Amino acid sequence: MRVLVVNPGSSTLKAALVVDGSATESETVDAADAAGEVGGLLRRWGPVDAIGVRVVHGGSRTDPVVLDDDVLAELDATVALAPLHNPPALAAARALREAADGVPVVACFDTAFHQTMPPAAYTYALPREWNRRWGLRRYGFHGLSHQYAAGRAAALVGRPLEELRTVVCHLGGGASLCAVVGGRSVDTTMGFTPLAGLVMQVRSGSVDPGLVLWLQQQAGIGLDEVSDGLERHGGLAGLTGTSGDMREVMAACDAGDRDARLGVDVYVHRLVREIGAMVASAGGLDVLVFTGGVGEHRSSIRQAVAQSLGWLGVALDESDGSGSDESGSDQPGSDQPGSDQSGDRDISAPDARVRTLVIEAREDLQIAAAAEQLVGGR
Repeated sequence: MRVLVVNPGSSTLKAALVVDGSATESETVDAADAAGEVGGLLRRWGPVDAIGVRVVHGGSRTDPVVLDDDVLAELDATVALAPLHNPPALAAARALREAADGVPVVACFDTAFHQTMPPAAYTYALPREWNRRWGLRRYGFHGLSHQYAAGRAAALVGRPLEELRTVVCHLGGGASLCAVVGGRSVDTTMGFTPLAGLVMQVRSGSVDPGLVLWLQQQAGIGLDEVSDGLERHGGLAGLTGTSGDMREVMAACDAGDRDARLGVDVYVHRLVREIGAMVASAGGLDVLVFTGGVGEHRSSIRQAVAQSLGWLGVALDESDGSGSDESGSDQPGSDQPGSDQSGDRDISAPDARVRTLVIEAREDLQIAAAAEQLVGGR
C-alpha cells in the first residue's frame, strides 16, 4: 500500500511516501504554507491509497480516524490546547481532503498512545467538578514516537515487548519522556497540553502554577505575554538568549558562555529527575531509549544523563562518550551527513545492567502502519 504521511510541526512540515512499510520519498517544507505545499507533494508522489496526518492533540480520541467534516469540526476545538501544532495539521488535512479526490485522509493522534495510563497517573488534583466538566487530565504527547521507539527497542534487544520496562526519551524541539511497560504507556511527562514536563527549545516545561498566577496578579504581566513567554520564549531559548537550538547552545557553552552552561545544566537536571520518575512508574528499567533530534545527535547530553544514572545500571560504551556530538540537525528524523554512528544502535557498555539505545524517530512509519490498518479494515 502507498501511504502519504504528513507530519506538521510548529515551524516545518515533514512529508514522506511510505510504500509497503518503507519510506521511498521524503521532504520538509515550511509549515506556514502547509496547505499549498501538500497538494504539490500529492501530485508528484501520487497516486496513493491513503494519507496519514499527525495531529498532536486528539482530545479524548483513542484511535486513528478517517477525517470528515464532523471530525474536523470536533478537532477545531483542540486548537487552544496545542496552539503551535494543531493549526498547521488541520490546515494540511483540509487541503489534502480537497486535493486527494476521495483518498481517505486518516488522522493519527499523539495523545492516543497515552490513553492506557492508569487514572492515578492522568488525574489532576483539581476540584472534581472541573475535571468532569472540562475533561481536565494529563493527555501526554509524542505518543507516535514513543510507541514506535518502544517497539523498535524490543526488536533491537531481542526480547518480547510484553516483558520490557522501557523509558523513551523523545528529545527534539519539543521533548517528553514515556514509561512503557509491556508495550503500554503508563506515565509521561507532558500533561493537558504540550507545555508541561521537560525543558524544551522554546517551551518552559513545568513551572509552579503559583508563579504563573504571581506574574499576572503581582508583576502585572498580561495573560498573552505570560502565554507567549511560556510557549515561545522560554526553555533553552529563554535561559540562554539564543534560538534554543541545542547546536547553538552547545557552541556557546564551548565558547565559555555562562548562561548557556547554566541552560544545559538545567536541561540535564530536569531530564535526569524526570527519568527517575518514569523508572518509578515503570517499576524498574530494562531499556533506556534516546530518540528525536537531540536524543539521536547529542552524545554529550546522553553522556551527562548516563553519568547521573550510573546507580541505576546505566553505562555507555566509551565510543559514545568522546565528547564530540554527531553532525546533523536537532530536529527529529533528520539526516546525519558525515556521521559514522547514524542509524539505530546499542550504545550500552558491555557490563551495563540497563540497555541504552539510540533509535531514529520514525513517526512516519508508525502513522503509515496505522493508516494502512484502518483503511485496509474498511
